[in-house]
Amino acid sequence: MKIGFIGAGKVGFSLGRYFAENGIFITGYFSRVLQSATEAARFTKSRAYDSMAELVTDSDVILLTVPDDAIKEVYDQVKAFGISGKQICHCSGAMSVSDAFPDIARYGASGFSIHPLFPISSKYDSFKELGKAFFCIEGSDEFIGVWDELLRKMGNGTKMISSENKAQYNAACAISSNLVCALAAESLSLMEKCGFSQTEALKAFQPLVMSHIKRILAVGPVEALSGPVERNDVGTIRKHIECMESDTDKSMYKAVSMKLIDVAQQKNNGADYSDMIRALR
Repeated sequence: MKIGFIGAGKVGFSLGRYFAENGIFITGYFSRVLQSATEAARFTKSRAYDSMAELVTDSDVILLTVPDDAIKEVYDQVKAFGISGKQICHCSGAMSVSDAFPDIARYGASGFSIHPLFPISSKYDSFKELGKAFFCIEGSDEFIGVWDELLRKMGNGTKMISSENKAQYNAACAISSNLVCALAAESLSLMEKCGFSQTEALKAFQPLVMSHIKRILAVGPVEALSGPVERNDVGTIRKHIECMESDTDKSMYKAVSMKLIDVAQQKNNGADYSDMIRALR
């Protein structure tokens, strides 16, 4: 299998190096900026292409590692070069294969997506941890099993999902990672008002956050839940809301806490949270 990349950003760099180190042949990279393709090719010991058509010709699999809003545009260019018998892949967690490549069967090609549940934040370092990543795969029945087996042999966990579930899947990923950053930012802001520097606050939070995350991953959110919502401490919740200055921060706190009531009711079956609900409205 020969894989070519269109797009030489963090995802292209990281997947290319990760695949190469696991014995998969990388033909090379094409990018609108030749210097980016050259840099990625050097990093993966492959080739920098100045012609998209030539990369498509040389590759069995073409990975479109471009921003989500560019995937369809790039695919429209790729399919003009003759893609019969080839696999076209994107790495979006939100876009389905049918949305990205709606007419791919007409060109005799197969479409699929692979999405690592992993924050790829560094072009040069993220590949080192991709062996821990879980991948979700979606697309053509002809090759989806091949990629499932390939990724499993590389040590990755996998799950095949349907196109219809792609939006829910991506929302789940965003909530568990991106949205946590908003909660962390508010926590740091409150700690800074207590006299902590950001460095001090992050250091102080580390054992709290890491211990709780480990607990959630071990037993699930219901059993891991503690704190004022779980123990039905309405007075403390009111104090929390009062100390927040902006309506946005208050609304965020109330919305998340309302969801926590659902979790708390599962843990404490029969408990009356009606006063808590009124405090959060």
